[in-house]
Amino acid sequence: MILLPLYAMHSSISEASHFSDPEEVAMELKNHFFNAAREGDMEVLELFIESRYDLDTQDTKGYSALILATYYGHLDAVERLLTAGANPCIKDNRGNTAFMGAIFKGEEKIAYRLIGTHCNVDERNNAGQTAAMYAALFERVELLQAMKDWGADLNAQDAAGNSAAQLLRGGIRLTSPINYDHSR
Repeated sequence: MILLPLYAMHSSISEASHFSDPEEVAMELKNHFFNAAREGDMEVLELFIESRYDLDTQDTKGYSALILATYYGHLDAVERLLTAGANPCIKDNRGNTAFMGAIFKGEEKIAYRLIGTHCNVDERNNAGQTAAMYAALFERVELLQAMKDWGADLNAQDAAGNSAAQLLRGGIRLTSPINYDHSR
C-alpha cells in the first residue's frame, strides 16, 4: 500500500519527468529508494518505510536496499531498515548477502549488527563461499571468532576446496581440485 508521502514523491516525479507510463513511475520510485539506501538518506528512507513500500524489492543485480546500505557503510540506514522489517537473508544475483557485503567492505559494525539476525551463518553464495571465508580471506579475525561463537563452520569448503580455517592460514586454491575419472 503506497500512502500519501510516496504519492507526493510520485507526483513530483511525474510532473518533472512527464511520465505517463505507471511502470516508469514505479521504476523511478524504486530508483529513489535504492539511491536513498546508497546515500544513507534517512529522510527519504523513512518516507518509503512509512508508506509501507516493499523493503525487500531488488534491482536488476538482486541488490536490496539493505544490501546497498550495508555496502556503502550506512549503519543508521541498515538499523532502520532492519527494524522496519527488511529481510537480512536476501541474496543478490551472485548469492551474496548483506552480511557478506559488510565483511567484504570492512564494515565491521554493520557485520556485527547483521551476525545476530536469523540468517544462516553458514549461508553460501553461488561460488559456495561463506561469510566466514570472506572474514578469513580479509583477515577479520575478531569477526571470524564472533562468527565461530555464533556457530559458523570454519571447515566448510567452497567449490575450489577453500575453507575459512585454510584461508586464515594464508592458503588459497583458485580452482577446483581436479577429479580424474579413471573408469574409461
